[in-house]
Amino acid sequence: MSREFVQCQVDARGVATVTLNRPDVNNAYDEALIQGLHDAMDALGGVRVVVLRGAGRHFQSGADLKWIARVASQPLEENERISRATALAVHRLNTLAVPTVALVQGGCFGGGTGIVAACDIVIAADNAMFSIAETRWGLTAAIILPQLADAIGARQVRRYALSGERFGAQEARRIGLVHEVVPLAELAAAGERVVGQVLENAPEAIAESKALILKQAFGDLDAAAFAALIESHAQKRRSAEAEEGLASFAEKRAAKWAPKKA
Repeated sequence: MSREFVQCQVDARGVATVTLNRPDVNNAYDEALIQGLHDAMDALGGVRVVVLRGAGRHFQSGADLKWIARVASQPLEENERISRATALAVHRLNTLAVPTVALVQGGCFGGGTGIVAACDIVIAADNAMFSIAETRWGLTAAIILPQLADAIGARQVRRYALSGERFGAQEARRIGLVHEVVPLAELAAAGERVVGQVLENAPEAIAESKALILKQAFGDLDAAAFAALIESHAQKRRSAEAEEGLASFAEKRAAKWAPKKA
């Protein structure tokens, strides 16, 4: 089932294309998609570049909130297991020894922003829209905050993780979440151009350079700091505030903390 939700193909050049494949729910992640990412990364031996894309109209819409609500009702140990698997998927993507290129179209929300922040090169279509939206639902983006801080800096994370507001592709480029914005019809070609540039470079030098860069990053967490983020992420999911936020999503209403409209 996990292979159905994350597909991986490798061409003769050693270029792996990893596709998030739940287009019916805008590629929202659940346990199967998370496991699919792990399975795909397990299969990446010998590749030189990884291209990450989303099937359908949207790149990745964050967590499947119906699934999150079910997980939240489980014991803390189960919530920590889920948070650990999610955090490890992003961490593994962040620290792959080969270059990663994300091609983003449509929505990229919540955990999707963490996924692109963990990639080395990000190209967005001009219709891409982003938000770090967890606080809207009484949750936190704990496990992706280090990668976001690396990508856009703490100052921009403070704005967008606290406001939860949506921002477009050009703003994402301005703050550093994406490197380039192209028309939607040119997204695949732009990705192929960058892949071609990367393939001209020495694989071992690329791996060593990436490792050295990551040693200076927020995302270079020790075991204790990584465990603390997982615990915080899991506990918040089981809080009364998250219960209300997820209920407001399911019931299609404003949460209790939202101002009443006149």
